Amino acid sequence: MDADLAMLYGVPTRVLNQAVKRNLRRFPRDFMFKLSQPEKDQVITICDHLKNLKYAKALPNAFTEHGAIMAASVLNTEKAIQISVFVVRAFVKLREMLSTHKELAHKLAELERKLQNHDESIKSLVVAIRQLMASPEPKKRPIGFLVEEPRVPYRSSKGSKKQKTQ
Repeated sequence: MDADLAMLYGVPTRVLNQAVKRNLRRFPRDFMFKLSQPEKDQVITICDHLKNLKYAKALPNAFTEHGAIMAASVLNTEKAIQISVFVVRAFVKLREMLSTHKELAHKLAELERKLQNHDESIKSLVVAIRQLMASPEPKKRPIGFLVEEPRVPYRSSKGSKKQKTQ
């Protein structure tokens, strides 16, 4: 909110709003927008420190993070310059942290892929071990009754001709 930002930069709210009006091209819709009356009423009920807005006739400006940095650049106070430098450093630090998290996320994904391959290998190894450990199925005895006779020497048909001729 413009009142919060003005307090942060150490200037009255009207000074902040005047600087913004003089530099409207620096504040596109995604940097700053005016609250509607219902939005203003909702903000007043939610934020106790903004209860003074209840009596203001003008609708307040709301700033995004980029708009807050831009507001610091259009104000020419020592505190606004310090805050601007602080915010830029904070965003640089935030980007460094995000890149570290991306690297970590990439490494975790790679590790997970490796573990999935190992899981499949381990599963197939366990299956093979279980197959080796399983007792062999007992040999089934044939159904019926078998007679085991001693072998009878049978003559071949060639041998019988020789005997007849003698």
